[in-house]
Amino acid sequence: MTNMLYDALFAPLAGRETPLLILRDGREVTGDAFLRLVLRQAGALAALGLGKGDRIAVQVAKTPEALAIYGAAVALGAVFLPLNTAYTAAEVEYFLGNATPRIFVCDSGTAAALAPVAERNGARLLTLDAAGRGSLSDLADGAEPLARVAACGPDDLAAFLYTSGTTGRSKGAMLSHRNLLSNAEVLVREWRFTAGDVLLHALPIFHTHGLFVASNVALLAGARMIWLPGFEAGAVLAALPRASVMMGVPTFYTRLLDEAGLDRALVGHMRLFVSGSAPLLAETHEAWEARTGHRILERYGMTETNMNTSNPYEGERRAGTVGHPLPGVELRILVEGREAAVDEVGMIEVRGPNVFVGYWQMPEKTREELRPDGWFITGDLGKRDADGYVHIVGRAKDLVITGGYNVYPKEVELLLDEVPGVAESAVIGVPHPDFGEAVFAVLVPERGTALEAGAVLAAIADRLARFKQPKAAVVVEALPRNTMGKVQKNVLRESYKGWFAGQGEI
Repeated sequence: MTNMLYDALFAPLAGRETPLLILRDGREVTGDAFLRLVLRQAGALAALGLGKGDRIAVQVAKTPEALAIYGAAVALGAVFLPLNTAYTAAEVEYFLGNATPRIFVCDSGTAAALAPVAERNGARLLTLDAAGRGSLSDLADGAEPLARVAACGPDDLAAFLYTSGTTGRSKGAMLSHRNLLSNAEVLVREWRFTAGDVLLHALPIFHTHGLFVASNVALLAGARMIWLPGFEAGAVLAALPRASVMMGVPTFYTRLLDEAGLDRALVGHMRLFVSGSAPLLAETHEAWEARTGHRILERYGMTETNMNTSNPYEGERRAGTVGHPLPGVELRILVEGREAAVDEVGMIEVRGPNVFVGYWQMPEKTREELRPDGWFITGDLGKRDADGYVHIVGRAKDLVITGGYNVYPKEVELLLDEVPGVAESAVIGVPHPDFGEAVFAVLVPERGTALEAGAVLAAIADRLARFKQPKAAVVVEALPRNTMGKVQKNVLRESYKGWFAGQGEI
């Protein structure tokens, strides 16, 4: 048996003396040099006991060395668990306790705070900083390259990605070699990627978009990547003349539209702009085309499935839609168990080789959301128009997607409700011109208490990753409820939908 992902993504780099990664300072990492780094890291990790089926959790800055950990995990048959760099120690504690990784790699600057967390959960702590140095790199420098890549078939697990549930308890979506490779293969074909492409990569690699869409597609196609540590409008504008493709979240495009240097001359050579991870406002779509002459290609995916649909590469890219199901992916919209009619809103379900295996150690939740015949209940509400384009109209579970990151209201509400003086809270997503959606809190004070919204938000600031924190809050006498006593979040969203109108970055 071969190693499905390694053979497709990493083995072809052997002997490649052309650049794979082009760094912001102009340095280049050839494909062969990157593969040697992967195999040295794999050798070092193997010496620490990491093997097939073991988990390795990673919370580090985006560097070539960080991407190499993913390659090393694939080579060893280990399960790669990337964690958002904004997660607090309390949040990391849950992930390590649930996934029980053998090794946890964190930034050198956070090691002191996270060492007790790793120790409590039985994980060996290694470090890697934003310069690509740390105890992991020291071990890799002196390690023998991995001599034998682990045999891994289509059903072997390659990664866990955690996605929060409406109860606030995060779920580890188990992704197999087949899940990841099948999706990359389809996207290379559908988006016409070749070895001649240069992908401007400013996305984080702890997220499915930056890692399993952008990186996997570029690796599979043999393309180069301009490897930026994060999104900064000036750096992106400076890099665009060397790129042929850019993938981003809506926030990237709204911020670039604020830059005077963005014009048709700058991007006339570009082949493709892709947007995902959050809804792209039709106004942004239209403004981008007017300014650059390019129509952004919007697609739809999620943690459990990677990409499900895409607007066409050739053909009409419709603003406000996510296109058609990708080849090999089935999509249906159900209303009370029947297929929805044209323009009728219902629950989106998908089935295909991209759909995850299930939730780690949560068989009941897996049975609730993944049907025995392979259909995954996405929790997203949508409709199909007469031409078959899919429209996402809402999320049944009140998920907020802000700047490409998922925020589940219940997790935030639980913390807000603990703040002295808060009787109850409701967290919603409201439109935001920069982030697509902003997290917004509606607070009800305890009787006789004078509540100050800013003070409440400050009280929870050190307990949540910044992207989860409400960008604004209001204090009201009571929350709207239906006859069954359930809070009517649709009423709140309607009431506050114009809160951020006309505002840019908060």
